[in-house]
Amino acid sequence: MTETELLTVEDRIRLFANALADERDHFPVVKLFTPDAGATWLLTECDIDDPNRLFGLCDLGLGCAELGYVSLAEIKEVRGQLGLPVERDLHFTADKPISAYAAEARAKGRIVA
Repeated sequence: MTETELLTVEDRIRLFANALADERDHFPVVKLFTPDAGATWLLTECDIDDPNRLFGLCDLGLGCAELGYVSLAEIKEVRGQLGLPVERDLHFTADKPISAYAAEARAKGRIVA
């Protein structure tokens, strides 16, 4: 995986599999974050017709995390206060479905993972 590559082939397969599944409350596949700002993304699935369009819990550090779609290309363009690019959290392992992360984020004003 290169620096600009935030998703592995395995991640993409899991994101597509989740999109095709009947179940809609998936465990996040990957956590992305800005190391020098408060933005975090917990991604659960990928749009079948547009692999650049991902679904998950998005928190730009403004106190209002929300579920929705986000562009991977746009995430790659985000820079924090020091100009650092978005990174993948290599130590993140989801332990609950996205709805639980969303409920906790609403209660605390940010994603807690």
